[in-house]
Amino acid sequence: MSVKTYFNWSTGKDSALALHYLLKDPDFSVEKLVTTVNVHYNRVTMHGLPVALLKKQTEAIGIPLQTINLPEQPNMEDYETIMAKAINNLKAEGFTHSVFGDIFLEDLNQYREDNLKKVGISTVFPLWKKHTKKLITEFLNLGFKAIIVCASAKYFSEDFVGKTITKELIDNLPKAVDPCGENGEFHTFCYDGPIFKKPVPFTIGEKIYREYNTPNTETEKSGFWFCDLITE
Repeated sequence: MSVKTYFNWSTGKDSALALHYLLKDPDFSVEKLVTTVNVHYNRVTMHGLPVALLKKQTEAIGIPLQTINLPEQPNMEDYETIMAKAINNLKAEGFTHSVFGDIFLEDLNQYREDNLKKVGISTVFPLWKKHTKKLITEFLNLGFKAIIVCASAKYFSEDFVGKTITKELIDNLPKAVDPCGENGEFHTFCYDGPIFKKPVPFTIGEKIYREYNTPNTETEKSGFWFCDLITE
């Protein structure tokens, strides 16, 4: 008997590949995609994807979507309060397992496990400790397609966002950048591949630069380039 599972959906390539694995595993029944949303901008947190396009994407996958609304820059206490309420509601709905597309960030992995264990939900990490260059190669070989929607200004200029992920692009990344952007160097929007019933149509909009407070510092800022995507 498969366990009732919800998937923490980021809209990007790692989530797409992890979901592909789970949908092929008879031990799991993925019945909901859960995504956090910045209500100030009405966009997916960090990736910056408009909620309208998120909905088009999950409709093309065919799994129900649940959004969790977060303020523009929540402090840790507010974030944990909002997330705890959402997780408790999912537990009440009978969900027993929660899936993430994390690859090697130990602190984040432990944080997720510790918080979900408190309410009796087990964590699943289909991509955990896999070689990131092999993962992105597999992603492309399976026929997935993704576009870069956010990139750290520490490594990239404005022209990097809006590009489609290709083997050539990955091969030419700066040496300090992980092939999957696992350290937050870049984020993507996945719009086609084996988990989709049909490609998600969109057009590329404007590119903008934003700065955010760097975690665990009082004054340091981190800059990011975003490429807006417009639903068709």
